[in-house]
Amino acid sequence: ITEQDHPMRKWLIGLGLLLLMLVSIPAFLLASGTTDSSSLRMLFNSMMGIAGPAANSDIVRQQYKVPDGFTLELYDANLPRARFLLFTPSGDLLVSRPHSGDILLLGRDADGDGKPNARATLIEGLERPLGMDISDGWLYIAESNRVRRIRFDSDTGTVDGALETVVEGLTDNGNHWSKTIRIGQDQKLYLAQGSTCNICEEEDSRRATLMRFHLDGSQPEIIATGLRNSVGFDWAPWNGALYATENGRDLLGDDLPPCELNQIEAGNFYGWPYFYGDNIADPDMGDDPLAKDRDPTAPAHNFRAHNAPLGMTFLDPNTLPPPYERAALVALHGSWNRSSPDGYKVVSLHWGTDGIEERDFLTGFNRDGTISGRPVDVAQGPDGAIYISDDYAGAIYRVRYGAADNNNAAAFELPTVKPLDAQPPEWLETANMATMADQGNELYQRYQCRSCHEEGENPKGLENLNERLGYAAVIDVLAAPPSPMPLFPLTESEQRKLAVFLLWQPPESSADEQ
Repeated sequence: ITEQDHPMRKWLIGLGLLLLMLVSIPAFLLASGTTDSSSLRMLFNSMMGIAGPAANSDIVRQQYKVPDGFTLELYDANLPRARFLLFTPSGDLLVSRPHSGDILLLGRDADGDGKPNARATLIEGLERPLGMDISDGWLYIAESNRVRRIRFDSDTGTVDGALETVVEGLTDNGNHWSKTIRIGQDQKLYLAQGSTCNICEEEDSRRATLMRFHLDGSQPEIIATGLRNSVGFDWAPWNGALYATENGRDLLGDDLPPCELNQIEAGNFYGWPYFYGDNIADPDMGDDPLAKDRDPTAPAHNFRAHNAPLGMTFLDPNTLPPPYERAALVALHGSWNRSSPDGYKVVSLHWGTDGIEERDFLTGFNRDGTISGRPVDVAQGPDGAIYISDDYAGAIYRVRYGAADNNNAAAFELPTVKPLDAQPPEWLETANMATMADQGNELYQRYQCRSCHEEGENPKGLENLNERLGYAAVIDVLAAPPSPMPLFPLTESEQRKLAVFLLWQPPESSADEQ
């Protein structure tokens, strides 16, 4: 394949990697009775970069749980493949979406309704962006193959000028292509990048490491090695210690090896690929050829195997109860190759005299193998609330300490713009209304619309809807639903059928005959 065929070459490489992942799934995953169609759908959706079922208000209110004293809200439910989060100095929230190649800006909740005030695409056309940070008027963006920066005005929420390359020539082949960046208190740029493989020796010595640069990208140095895939890292505010999550290797069974939290110290080797967990020799690698020059550093904390810890953040305890004085939150993305799914939650880590204690913080995404969400990143906003991204449901959740002061988790308002048709749409002239209404009813039942409109604590009834909305307005809602209404995969024809079911009333004679 020539250089002119570059897009096709990348597609073929991606297809080959997908097939390799599929054939490497252990047989027990497909044969186990505990792995249902929902978890398999989650697996293939994740591999193909396809979003899962959308989050909705009923699921958030009834299924997801947070500790006593906290309130959970659905902040935004229409962010397909949302990954990492970053608050700007002005309180807006940046969201990276690698599979869309863009970064979105969600305007801060200035009116207190529990939702972002605006949404805009800040930058697009990026190469799988993930990590972000802001320093001295620059927005730094970690793409899969480089780090760039651009001038950013926090007050206006806008960028200015062209993207400037800071670090270039990063490799993004293999399994773990994403790059995470943070700017430390030493005003240096820290970069984590995962391995190309499940277990191997890397050709590029920068892979499976944590690196450090000056903010202009100069003086690169590898400060920690043997980190298979450290997607999230942060500094403990009480002593400045740096901690990083790590995803353990696959294909050693359901319960090995553990995923890890490592305390990063410059010069240390953290074991991969020759050791896992508490410095246990990996059976597939043999002796470490550099054993004379290095000893593996054991984890500060072990997560359950295959829980896939990603983003982490240490909490500012000023708006939280005493148990969170020395605590961090970690998003567990969840297992992809375990016979019974595990993870799929956010946990809190608490530093004490006896070490680190792990507790559940946000749960309910895994209900007996049925997966409804996969947490990715955690950020604490200027308001003290905690924001959590979910790339499977395409949502951001907000958790606050204290009682809810609004009902936005259940809020569901139909638009008020152009409510009634100025004139009937042309397709109505030839439509078989009775048939379309029957087919629309089937769609209404299939997508369980009644769960929001007829059931629950705060159902949003559709009585006399035709007195308030016309066909154009209903179809607009179905095509681009307001949060937290799910976006269903409806064709234009299906949108019309559902609109007919909701709005059309049969003539009196037809109703009498029936």
